[in-house]
Amino acid sequence: MISKNGIVSVYGFLLGLSILFVWLLLRNSDLMDIYVDPAVVNSLHLFIVYAAIANVLVRVVNRGTTYKVCAQALFLGLAMAAGLLISIQAPASWKPFGWYICVMAIFHYSEFLSIAVCNPKTLTSSSFMLNHSIAYGVAAATSWLEYLLWHYFLRDMKTIHEISYFGLLLCAFGEALRKSAIWTARDNFTHLVQQEKAQTHTLVTHGVYSWFRHPSYVGWFYWSIGTQIIMINPVCVVAYALASWKFFKDRIYYEEITLLNFFGEDYISYQEKVGIGLPFIRGFVVTREKQ
Repeated sequence: MISKNGIVSVYGFLLGLSILFVWLLLRNSDLMDIYVDPAVVNSLHLFIVYAAIANVLVRVVNRGTTYKVCAQALFLGLAMAAGLLISIQAPASWKPFGWYICVMAIFHYSEFLSIAVCNPKTLTSSSFMLNHSIAYGVAAATSWLEYLLWHYFLRDMKTIHEISYFGLLLCAFGEALRKSAIWTARDNFTHLVQQEKAQTHTLVTHGVYSWFRHPSYVGWFYWSIGTQIIMINPVCVVAYALASWKFFKDRIYYEEITLLNFFGEDYISYQEKVGIGLPFIRGFVVTREKQ
């Protein structure tokens, strides 16, 4: 059962995405020619005006946490629409950036919506993961800068769309694996490592958890690398792979200590049967004493 804020997020996301219908309506009718000079007002101007009006509407209708949820969902809906418009209208060298924006919007919105359905008691306005960390924001900005630099100095590289298609497939795999992990674990899944075991907390070992001990991390790892392959950012492909690997290595080590404290022998047996799924990461391993 989806939570109230989950429903609010759907309204916000669809409101942002609806700019596409306005754009299509004006593009395929005579209204634009009658009332607007296409040489003066283009798709960007329409997008800015629509975004401003939608933000005012969201601000007037909502308050408090509901406003934070709806505003972020609106932003992601607008981002999704912007990515699609870039993919449709922009020159070939800009299309990978449009695909990247779409992938980012889908990931962050589906993250919130999945928690809204599977574990609504932990849902907050931060569940979109947009403000994940300062490092996450810096990494994103760095990837945009690399795209702009390559686009300026070696624009033809951004037209090798076969590379981007592989990145899209990798992102689809990572996204599907992560969301499958959330929907399989349901109320056992949280964005933060838990310090205390809840009464309802159980060890999940079926579904994608029978493939990997940490399928949500495996999915996120390959998704993050895929975003840079989409943009054909050779430097950030390597940098993201190394940074993500280091982050998940430390995170998994710490998390497995808590899981061993929660589930003891059951988790040790689970470790022996199922691997982590990320290269050269072992987690926190307890060595059994030989009898």
